[in-house]
Amino acid sequence: MIGTGYVGLTTGACLASLGHHVVCADADSQKVQRLRRAEVDILEPGLPDLVRDTVATGHLEFTQDTAAAVADADVVFLCLPTPMGAGGAADLAAVETVAGEIRTVLPDGSVVVNKSTVPVGTAQRVADLLGRPDVTVVSNPEFLREGRAVHDFLHPDRIVIGAGKEADREAAQRVADLYGALDAPVVLTDAASAELTKYAANFFLAMKLSFANNLATLCEHFGADIGDVTDGIGHDPRIGPAFLRPGPGWGGSCLPKDTHALLTICQEAGVDFPLLRATIETNVEHQHRLVERIAAEHGSGDGSLRGARLALLGLTFKAGTSDLRDSPALAIARLLKERGAELLAYDPALGGATRPDLSDLLTLVDDPLDAAAGADACVVLTEWPQLRDLDWEAIAGRLATPTVHDFRNLLDPARLERAGLRWHGVGRTPLPALHG
Repeated sequence: MIGTGYVGLTTGACLASLGHHVVCADADSQKVQRLRRAEVDILEPGLPDLVRDTVATGHLEFTQDTAAAVADADVVFLCLPTPMGAGGAADLAAVETVAGEIRTVLPDGSVVVNKSTVPVGTAQRVADLLGRPDVTVVSNPEFLREGRAVHDFLHPDRIVIGAGKEADREAAQRVADLYGALDAPVVLTDAASAELTKYAANFFLAMKLSFANNLATLCEHFGADIGDVTDGIGHDPRIGPAFLRPGPGWGGSCLPKDTHALLTICQEAGVDFPLLRATIETNVEHQHRLVERIAAEHGSGDGSLRGARLALLGLTFKAGTSDLRDSPALAIARLLKERGAELLAYDPALGGATRPDLSDLLTLVDDPLDAAAGADACVVLTEWPQLRDLDWEAIAGRLATPTVHDFRNLLDPARLERAGLRWHGVGRTPLPALHG
């Protein structure tokens, strides 16, 4: 397993829990030492226990020596970062570098698996870089949700494996056999189809979120309730309820980079995909609209927020993780800062930790009451369940203006009203609709 980020560490620990012998390699020597002690930096439910247990049984090992990890391997997983590069394309530098490093030490007949999210054609690109006719490159994209990664690995909806040629299907089956203990359909296909499946899945999820956010705007215009509308359409099995909750926009480590990468792929192929462009543009426009709403209520009348102080509740891109990568909460924070607002923030996963990367943007505190002190409003940006149980009466007493902008529709409006607060959600009336 080359790389011990979310995907590499989760994949390695889970495969080890299935009885396989897994060696995870990472270039960060200090991280390797911590993992050998079963110290996991990632906030991911169940992962620390899984690492501890599999290290104890000897099924999981860690090393900084990539060549040593590969030397005796039957299957080598590439779990490397593929961040957004220039123009939106996926940056394959890490994948290409590692391919060059391992090409001469791969055992005869081994299989190299692209686990990272990569553009169509990368399996062939890696095969060309390896220059090893005896080594097969297979695509096996991950479908892990942060905050549920261990569960998703052990209870997958599907396992997708792509091999370049019909002659490579035996290698693809070897990879499929690694998951043999799991109860899930296996999709055996060609490498290009497997690579495109990952991008298509993330685009479709982003599209549903953009749809929900636009629909919320329509609900506000007509006085409809977005929760009731999405409940009404979500019971249709052709639509389903997932990813229909409005919020402060979509983000995280996958959706932004994967939608932009797919758009780049389309442009390079000469394929116009207006729905993809609209999905990305709608997300940005929605975030600007939410900030405009705050500026209209708490600004100085000229669109600025100079002199306004705002308490942000939640910074991570979703609950259950400490990941800030492309967080919509931070996107909103930056737009508020650009208009001149002073920002104080609380997040259950971050506490009052020193974060130099955030110091120019906001002040991070370890108590929501400190964030609310003297603020013109609270802005809920991450759907942490802990926020529901805050002492909202105490928060109301700290705020300069008793207002809560709940961009996750997380809180109970009636509860906040009893606390003396004005609640503003997304696509909802101030009080919940009556249900029979």
